[in-house]
Amino acid sequence: MGVNMSNTPPHTKDLFSSPVLSLSLAAETSGMEMAGDEVRQEDTADISSDNSGPVRSRSEEDFDCDDVHDGDDKDNNDKNRKKKRKYHRHTTEQIREMEALFKESPHPDEKQRQKLSQQLGLAPRQVKFWFQNRRTQIKALQERHENSLLKTELDKLREETKAMRETINKSCCPNCGMVTATIDASMSTEEKQLLIENAKLKAEVEKLRTALGKFSPRTTSPTTSSAGHDEEENRNSLGFYSVLFGLDKSRIMDVANRATEELIKMATMGEPLWVRSVETGREILNYDEYVKEMAAENSGSERPKTFIEASRETEVVFMDLPRLLQSFLDVNQWKEMFPCLISKAVTVDVISNGEGSNRNGAVQLMFAELQMLTPMVPTREVYFVRCCKQLSDEQWAIVDVSIDKVEDNIDASLVKCRKRPSGCIIEDKSNGHCKVIWVEHLECQKSTIHTMYRTIVNSGLAFGARHWIATLQLHCERLVFYMATNVPMKDSTGVATLAGRKSILKLAQRMTWSFCHAIGASSFHTWTMVTSKTGEDIRISSRKNLNDPGEPLGVILSAVSSVWLPVSTNVLFDFLRDEARRSEWDIMSSGGSVQSVANLAKGKDRGNVVNIQKIQSKDNSVWILQDSCTSAYESMVVYAPVEFAGIQSVLTGCDSSNLAILPSGFSILPDGIEGRPLVISSRQEEKYTEGGSLFTMAFQILVNPSPTAKLTTESVESVNNLVSCTLRNIKTSLQCEDG
Repeated sequence: MGVNMSNTPPHTKDLFSSPVLSLSLAAETSGMEMAGDEVRQEDTADISSDNSGPVRSRSEEDFDCDDVHDGDDKDNNDKNRKKKRKYHRHTTEQIREMEALFKESPHPDEKQRQKLSQQLGLAPRQVKFWFQNRRTQIKALQERHENSLLKTELDKLREETKAMRETINKSCCPNCGMVTATIDASMSTEEKQLLIENAKLKAEVEKLRTALGKFSPRTTSPTTSSAGHDEEENRNSLGFYSVLFGLDKSRIMDVANRATEELIKMATMGEPLWVRSVETGREILNYDEYVKEMAAENSGSERPKTFIEASRETEVVFMDLPRLLQSFLDVNQWKEMFPCLISKAVTVDVISNGEGSNRNGAVQLMFAELQMLTPMVPTREVYFVRCCKQLSDEQWAIVDVSIDKVEDNIDASLVKCRKRPSGCIIEDKSNGHCKVIWVEHLECQKSTIHTMYRTIVNSGLAFGARHWIATLQLHCERLVFYMATNVPMKDSTGVATLAGRKSILKLAQRMTWSFCHAIGASSFHTWTMVTSKTGEDIRISSRKNLNDPGEPLGVILSAVSSVWLPVSTNVLFDFLRDEARRSEWDIMSSGGSVQSVANLAKGKDRGNVVNIQKIQSKDNSVWILQDSCTSAYESMVVYAPVEFAGIQSVLTGCDSSNLAILPSGFSILPDGIEGRPLVISSRQEEKYTEGGSLFTMAFQILVNPSPTAKLTTESVESVNNLVSCTLRNIKTSLQCEDG
């Protein structure tokens, strides 16, 4: 900023030499009324330092005079000094007109500036400089407000850090300073992991907050005093979300109520809203009818470059109503129900706790990262409101709806995926059964998807109602078999006690959760692509386990490869879970004989089973825990080697939470043969060709027991060989080498 310092006292020169500070002072002293005073930021303006009068700008004649100034001519210098400088102050009318245009267009084009200059009797340069300075003033105010908010956050984090340090100090031995055993034992591995996830989610929310402040200035504007009070409460649990977006709780409740009404219609109406496909038997949404039937605010504001996914499925699940409702309202239980679909989830803020034991009327803000079991499909991040509402004595609704339209100040470009009214209607059928009608209705921005997965994703199957409700059924069946007491014992399963059965099933469940968590495209992982010996793409990632007893300590290398195989999903699943054919694909078995030691059912389908296998070779024996899962959408075979002493302890019913286990396995999906779009619209439907299975295999290997070790080229080469050989063996056994 060019500033005339000739008459400025020495102690103020440094003050005005700071561009940020001088802009801030100008913004404070001038306010909205002074915003029109022209102050050019380049070297063509000269500001008077006289504090007795208003800030003034030089006229066009002064600029011309300065342009012909010659520093070597003393007479000309004296003449220029004596020449009276001309100043111009904008009138109230000029400022009002320029303010009006500024609200509509902060960056007017040349034509707009010319028109305004003629209308107001100003030079085009004066109009241009006014708009430049107006934008600068607003930017300075925004930066100061953002700095104030960040300072508040920093102070709060300092207080939390201080409190945590005090807690740690209190729990330490006064003699040696080490943490006492009682405190260390009181924190489980799951709690430690939750603390880590909480820190990561805080960082992500802060990142989103900064981005919104950058793209939408109003998101950081001051709110009412009541919102400020709510902010203090929300931040205690990651919950400054509602304040951040300027959301009013009464409006959130209004959105939740309207979403509930729409979900009921979507769940209960038949034709012409839903049309059943003759080819696949699935219900397809008639979008034109949806636009006519539903409220205008939910259907009349299409975003550019978005597509709609809508699906509905109805099934009976083996879980009583209170427990099912609780599973949806407790974010940790919700993640446990859908490990293959949810990589991250958190309750950001609780709007209402609801009433009664079933929490009728509970409303909470949630965040979820949705995934497929492959790093080749990007995750979907969704912010939404979840509402639990009783509809009748037997019926309840769990309603999800995104809230990015509640306030105008949320930048729609930042929302990649949003939920239109979705969720489920749950009807209590007594005897521990519930009928569930699941509706999934998403609006997503188009993104680049690998051609192999384009059909299943674009058809809506990947994140649709069938996937959710099939996974829910699988989880409920697992719980039923886990709690069952009328199951045969040692003669048919190899497990002598009910406690041993529960311990094995619990360990298998943890193994499968770990597998699902390890192979997706979540930001938890950083994948690097390499090429296998047979030409397929392999994605590798490494991590260090420092203190989690649930998996081996040291450097762990993960390798994932997804391919298409011209084999049906059932044939591929049965082949991989059959212990008699394990030696055909498992190069780690070294051709040894495989013996089934235990066989525990965990679902109605014969493919839902947990096995303990013993691989006996000439030199040694290896014990394998294997968990096989199959549903109407997806099948998995997950396995891990276990120590003999550890598995013997679990078989007797001992706690398995500290048994280190590192799972590998396979995910099997249909390739989209049924993949016609789930929405009927005026556009012509795409036609898909028949195919086979989308096959993902993942291996996790402990490459070094020292957490401080570095990943070596030899380790990457070894896992590359493992993936290549396994895939070649599978193709050879299933006679699809040329697929």
